[in-house]
Amino acid sequence: MAPGPAASADKFDDDDYPAYSMGRAAEILGVTPAFLRSLGVAKLIEPQRSSGGHRRYSRYQLRLAARARELVDQGTGLESACRIIILEDQLAEALRLNDELTKRNESA
Repeated sequence: MAPGPAASADKFDDDDYPAYSMGRAAEILGVTPAFLRSLGVAKLIEPQRSSGGHRRYSRYQLRLAARARELVDQGTGLESACRIIILEDQLAEALRLNDELTKRNESA
């Protein structure tokens, strides 16, 4: 049975849903498909694959790719840019968890 309209709408709201083909992602970001592939080699983003084996990117991955492009355009090497973004992402997650734990402890 096919998902209903509500399930489809949920996919549009899901930042991790692989909604964009490589060509469309490259077009949105103003980069080449080779740039997107290089982000996979650098382990910044690992796109999901369609049943036909084509790369599919999520909005979250597009935001990471846009940040990488921004750093590269500013003169940062690709590998360094990817490492910076990974560390920034890890720090943001650690801060979020710390804030969550602090609030939990304050309410206890």
